[in-house]
Amino acid sequence: MPPQARDAGRMPRVESEVSLLSAGSEATNTREYRVRKSSLIGMVNWTHVLLSHAPHLLILGMIILIGQVIQQAVTELFGDSEVQWLSYNTVTVVALAIKDLFVRLYLAIYDSEGFYVFSPEVKTTALLLVLGAWIVRRDNPVYLMGFATFKAPDSWKCDHDQILEMMRRQECFNDESIDFMKRILERSGTGPATAWPPGIKQSLESHAPKADRSMSASRKEAEIVIFDCVANALEKANVKPKDIDILVINCSLFAPTPSLCAMVVSHFGMRPDVATYNLSGMGCSASLISIDLAKRLLDKRLGKALVVSTEIITPNLYHGNDRGFLIQNTLFRCGGAAIVLSNNWLDGRRAWYKLLHTVRVQSSGEAGYECVFEGEDKAGERGVRLSKDIVKVAGKTMEKNLTTLGPQVLPLSEQIHVVWSLLVRFIMKKFGKSHKPYVPDFKRCIDHFCIHAGGRAVIDGIEKNMKLEKFHSEPSRMTLYNYGNTSSSSIWYELEYIQEEQKSNPLKKGDRIMQVAFGSGFKCTSGVWLKL
Repeated sequence: MPPQARDAGRMPRVESEVSLLSAGSEATNTREYRVRKSSLIGMVNWTHVLLSHAPHLLILGMIILIGQVIQQAVTELFGDSEVQWLSYNTVTVVALAIKDLFVRLYLAIYDSEGFYVFSPEVKTTALLLVLGAWIVRRDNPVYLMGFATFKAPDSWKCDHDQILEMMRRQECFNDESIDFMKRILERSGTGPATAWPPGIKQSLESHAPKADRSMSASRKEAEIVIFDCVANALEKANVKPKDIDILVINCSLFAPTPSLCAMVVSHFGMRPDVATYNLSGMGCSASLISIDLAKRLLDKRLGKALVVSTEIITPNLYHGNDRGFLIQNTLFRCGGAAIVLSNNWLDGRRAWYKLLHTVRVQSSGEAGYECVFEGEDKAGERGVRLSKDIVKVAGKTMEKNLTTLGPQVLPLSEQIHVVWSLLVRFIMKKFGKSHKPYVPDFKRCIDHFCIHAGGRAVIDGIEKNMKLEKFHSEPSRMTLYNYGNTSSSSIWYELEYIQEEQKSNPLKKGDRIMQVAFGSGFKCTSGVWLKL
C-alpha cells in the first residue's frame, strides 16, 4: 500500500487490512446504536448542560440586579413622574442616589439593622445570584481550550524496509533479530510513513555514521517536537504563553537537566511564577495522569494549565539481541501533543471539551511492576523489556479501572445488570459452579473511544472484550497506522482523528469521548470528555 499524503497537517483516512471502512453487508450502520429520543433525554446529565451555561446566566443575573437597583433609586427620586433618561442632570442624580443606597447598606450592616434599604426584588435577585455562584463553584469545571499534535516533516518518515535497513546499519543485530523485527513490523499495524528522529534516520544516508544517541541529538528532537505542538496549541486556544499558570510535561525515558519544563519556559518566555512539573517513568498512560494533576492543581486556583505529552526516541534505540527488548524498536515512533486547560467559567463559551471524569488504577503485584521494565540485557545494552504477561496484566488493570469508572458514567439500567451478575456469581460460587460475569455496555454512555495505540493486539483485545464496533476502534487503528505508537500522546492523535476526519461516527455537540491508556508500573488511566 503506497504512503498516504498528508495535506496541511491533517491525518489521512486510509484503508487497512483490518477492514476499518469496509463497505457492504459486513459494514455496521451507526444507526443501530441510536436510541429513542425519550431514552436519550433520560441519559443526559442535565447538571453539565446547565452548568455549561452558568457563566452567561450569572452575567444576565448581574445585569438584572443592577437594573433593579437603578429602578429602585429612580422610583424613590421621581415616583411616577416622567424621567428624562438622557439628561446629564438625571444621570448624576441617579448615580448619587445609588451611591447613597450602598452607603445606607453599609451603615445598616454596621448597626446590625439588616438589609432593609433594598426592595424585596433586589434582595431576592441577589440571593439567587449568590446561590447560583455557590453551585457553579462546587462544580469547578475544567475546560479543554484547544490541543495540537506534532506532525513530522516528510524527511523524518520511513517505511518498513527503511526501518529494517536502519537496524542493519547499526551493525549490532544478528540475522535472527532482524528477522524477528521484520515479523513484528509486518504484524504491528503500523503504516509505510511513520516518523523517526533525524539522529536515528541519518543511518540511511550513504557513508553516514550509526545512529546518534547523544544528549545534543536527543535535545534537538525534544525541541522540535515540543516547541511545534506547544506553539500550535496556544494558537488554537487563543492563549498567550504568559497566560499559563501551570505547566506539566510528561516524558518517560528522557529527563535532562535542566528539565523539559525549563526548556519550554525559557523558549516561550513564560512568567517566572509559572508552576512547572516534569513527570518521567510513567509510560504511555502519563498523559491522562498529567491531565489529572493539572485538574487537581486548578482546584486550588483560577487559571490556565498547559500539558505536554511526548516520548523522545533518539536516546532509546536498543542495540542488543534480546527479543524482549527488540519490540520497542519496531513499535515506538516520534510524536507529541500539547493541551491547554482552563477552569475559568467564562472560557466555557469557547472551549472545545469539558472534562467529566479521570480515573487512575495501578497494579501492586510483581508481575505488573516488571512487565514494562527498563534495564540492561545480558550484554549490558540498555533498553525497555516488554514481558509476555503484559496483555494479561493490562486486561486485569483495565477491568479495575472500568469498575471504578462505571458507576460514574453508566446508566442505572447497566449498573443494575452488573450488580445482579455479581450477586448470581457469588451464589453460584457457593455451590461450586462458575458464572460468566456481565460486561457492561459502555456504548450506551460513551459515543467515541480513544484506545491507546500500543499495538494491534492491544486494540483487538479491547475491541473484543468491550464489544466495540469497527467504527469505535477506527481512530486507534488509523493512529497506529499513520503514526505508530507515539506513547502517551497517541490518545490525542486519536481524538484529532475523531474531531477532523472520521466519517463513520462523526463527532457532535453533547457527545462523550473516553480515552484509555496503559503504562509501566503497571497503570491504566481513563478520562471522559464532553464535546461542547
